[in-house]
Amino acid sequence: MATKLDAKVPGGPIEEKWDNHRFDMKLVNPANKRKFDIIVVGTGLAGASAAASLAELGYNVKSFCIHDSPRRAHSIAAQGGINAAKNYPNDGDSIYRLFYDTVKGGDFRSREANVYRLAQISNHIIDHCVALGVPFAREYGGLLSNRSFGGAQVSRTFYARGQTGQQLLLGAYSSLMRQVGLGKVRLYPRREMLDLVVVDGKARGITCRNLITGEIESHEGHAVVLATGGYGNIFFLSTNAKNSNVTASWRCHKKGALFANPCFTQIHPTCIPVSGDYQSKLTLMSESLRNDGRVWVPKQKGDKRSPQDIPNEDRDYYLERIYPSFGNLVPRDVASRQAKFRVDEGRGVGDTGVAVYLDFRDAIKRLGEEGIAEKYGNLFQMYEKITGENPYKVPMRIYPAVHYTMGGLWVDYNLMSTIPGLHVLGEANFSDHGANRLGASALMQGLADGYFVIPYTLGSYLASSKLEKVTTDHSAFKESRADVTARIDKLLHMKGSRTVDEFHRHLGKIMWDKVGMSRNAKGLKEAISEIQKLREEYWQDVHVSGEPTYKNEDLEKAGRVADFLELGELLALDALTREESCGGHFREEYQTPENEAKRDDEHFCFVSAWEHVSGAKSSWQLEKEPLEFEHVHLATRSYK
Repeated sequence: MATKLDAKVPGGPIEEKWDNHRFDMKLVNPANKRKFDIIVVGTGLAGASAAASLAELGYNVKSFCIHDSPRRAHSIAAQGGINAAKNYPNDGDSIYRLFYDTVKGGDFRSREANVYRLAQISNHIIDHCVALGVPFAREYGGLLSNRSFGGAQVSRTFYARGQTGQQLLLGAYSSLMRQVGLGKVRLYPRREMLDLVVVDGKARGITCRNLITGEIESHEGHAVVLATGGYGNIFFLSTNAKNSNVTASWRCHKKGALFANPCFTQIHPTCIPVSGDYQSKLTLMSESLRNDGRVWVPKQKGDKRSPQDIPNEDRDYYLERIYPSFGNLVPRDVASRQAKFRVDEGRGVGDTGVAVYLDFRDAIKRLGEEGIAEKYGNLFQMYEKITGENPYKVPMRIYPAVHYTMGGLWVDYNLMSTIPGLHVLGEANFSDHGANRLGASALMQGLADGYFVIPYTLGSYLASSKLEKVTTDHSAFKESRADVTARIDKLLHMKGSRTVDEFHRHLGKIMWDKVGMSRNAKGLKEAISEIQKLREEYWQDVHVSGEPTYKNEDLEKAGRVADFLELGELLALDALTREESCGGHFREEYQTPENEAKRDDEHFCFVSAWEHVSGAKSSWQLEKEPLEFEHVHLATRSYK
């Protein structure tokens, strides 16, 4: 299979690839590190840890975030935990088993070498975070506690109640702010990256907008590190923070960075269901709840009894029935699809009928309310505050919702995109998760990339590259500022009849109905046509109010939705092109008689990397990175 993509995976045994590669990479001596300026965009787990680590090494770092504080990055919303192969419970875990579970969980659509490195680094992350003071849960004797997550039969997930993301982000934030205090990091809050500046084929800076003053700014550097998260908000309703967007990644894509596997979007099985048209986002209930909660629906259609009045013999604990080995801890894509099947059968619960139960009755009998509160108290509080129902007394109602995106900018083993000097970390890259992310692995990947991978690989790039001095007076920066200004002016001159949110909701409905939990060729072709039409209408009939030189949230949203309207077409095109089912990508035409995903390894065992082609009849050209599985052999996933 011909491809121009070079993943730069080092040779040798998989257990030794990363260690040997670190030794082989070129180094920058301490005195020379002070000569390099590094731009880091994003201050979530990947961005904050990268900025702190690079500054600690001696580089001059410029850190950008769209919030007033790095602490407001969406990583703070993660709840359930972070995986590591410590094997503290002595239940059979190992680095190899974490590697195996991750490759299998990703439905054999990830790069083996990257996944093994992630499993190796996982143990260092826990040690580092403990040293930073992250308050992981502990057993009575003081040892770190573990719990289970989907897709594994061992307990390897470290957690801080239901606030793991918050505590890990505060640890990375404290490291970042220490470097700010030392003068090694210059923090630029309330900035939105609107363009990548490429000089002599290399990423040398960014153009951004000051979200308070509206000023268009240029910032130069010797390399750019992008850590701006995923694109789940393309569906409008998702578990993502409202500010989460694809714009920074999309601007890089339009400058030549290939976008990989956009159709691999993850639907999280345990979210509070949609309750009305007024909603602007959805709320996640941590997957950790499936440790003690049991998922069920009534056996009979139309059974409208209160759940407390439905006896066990009339309940269908369908995950335990279908997957006896894993039960309620099957991976997210499997649990989500099975919930959809039950609702499609007419056995959904609640007023809308679009939900299933997550029941803690048996766990409360076993552990008592205090025991459950100790593990999940803040999650139960949050559920009651949103729904008005006490989950200690009645089962939670849950339903799948868009959550994490496994697609993103393509990167090689060194986390560098197809634009030299542009490194992409965390959820913004196409990741180590394949077609489906195992729960508690997002935090692991973000911190692995930021703390332990990019400090080595970025240094090797700088030591190996000839980088002439560049200032913001360079013509490439001037052209970028002019392009950004023209785009903003065009948006602000749009005085149509429909709001940005109206268009975003319309796009989200197309995406959810036809490119959501299940897809088929007919629906995908319709989605592409409808998105193209909607995009034309957007540039004719959207209304964007306000001024360019002041804080203008309408303008911010308008730019982001314009990018979603382009990405939506690519996402549907990628889903249409991939004629198989795997992980979070479920094509109805390709399923087993038991409604499980049916892969086609002969024709689709590759990473889809899309190149943007300006002015062409088709806007994208497909490049393929073949995937080889030498250690976890290709097999049909089974959790039965």
